[in-house]
Formats: sequence, structure tokens, C-alpha cells
Amino acid sequence: MAGSQPTTEDTTNESDTDEALARRVQSGDTEAFGELMGRYEAKLKRYGTKFLSDHEDITDLVQEAFVRAYQNIRSFDTSLRFSPWIYRIAHNEFVSALRKRSRSPVISIDFDALVSHPAYDDPAPREREQKEMRALIERGLEKIPSKYREVLVLYYLEELSYREIADVLKVPVSTVGIRLKRGKSALSAVYQHSPERYGTLT
Repeated sequence: MAGSQPTTEDTTNESDTDEALARRVQSGDTEAFGELMGRYEAKLKRYGTKFLSDHEDITDLVQEAFVRAYQNIRSFDTSLRFSPWIYRIAHNEFVSALRKRSRSPVISIDFDALVSHPAYDDPAPREREQKEMRALIERGLEKIPSKYREVLVLYYLEELSYREIADVLKVPVSTVGIRLKRGKSALSAVYQHSPERYGTLT
């Protein structure tokens, strides 16, 4: 009806930033959390399916990530970006699921983090490179190691910065740069004998 006052259902504004919605959740607005779920559910499912070989329980894991995010929303610093925070929670859920499936504990040494390297710059890739890299990642991701899959997905598909990826994976920024470089090299090897060639991938 014209001239009517907005109801509580009308208060969620699509132009609200993720951080503004998180502040509203912290103040008790549960509907704002539903908006955040709507924004991130498909993204987190896509993220999970890119580095978990078994896709059957991705939906359940993403829902568990949302439960944990809601339970811990007051710990989120709304002066920072929300996306790395929610990706970190989802990452933990996916890693926990992988560990539970393992028949024995896996001791992993991260040689990328052990080797000393200077920090990599974070230049914005050209639009053409972004588009072609996305296409290559979609077709060749399953053929490269999981730790390189994850960083390629976060950078080229989810468009997180080096520093945000470092926050998600809890590794140094320089390690993110190393994994991106090695991930692109791994993709290059996959496509070396393929009729679909990208170029240097460097």
C-alpha cells in the first residue's frame, strides 16, 4: 500500500555490505544472517567441491560452517572484510572432514612455508588472464595437488587478495605467492600436451 511504513521484512538492503550485515547480526538481527547465507552458500559450495574429492556431503559441511559462523559472529571484527573470515571457517570444516575420512593421522610438512622467500607483490591480473585462468582451472583443477588447487580457487575464482588468502589458510603471504606460482606451473604441465594451450602461465 502506498505510503505504508516499511516492515521488518523490508529492512534488509541488498546494497548493505557484508560487514554491515555482520554488525546487524551482532546486534541480534537474525534475518541479516540469512542474507549473508544467501550471498555465500553457492560460493562456499563451489569452494568445497574444488578441493574435496567426495562431493556428497559438501552441503552439510557448508551448513555446519554457517552454524559455526553464527555461533562465533561476535568475535568477527567488522572493520575487516567478512569474506576471508567465512572462508576460513569453511576451510576448517572441509579440512576436518578430510581428516575424519583418513584411516590414519597424516603428518604434513609444508615445504613452501619452510623455504624462505621474499613476499610477492599482489598486482591485479589483467582481465584476459583472469578469464583464461578461470577456464583452465575449471578443466584441469582435479589433476594438480590439493594445496595448489585451493589457492588457485581462492585467487582466480573467489577473487580474494594474497593477504586474505593468507588469513584463510593461516600461511605467510609469501607462501600464497609461492603456491600460486607452483599451481600455475602444475596447470601448465597438465596442458603441455593438450590441444588447448594457454601460453606461459607465468
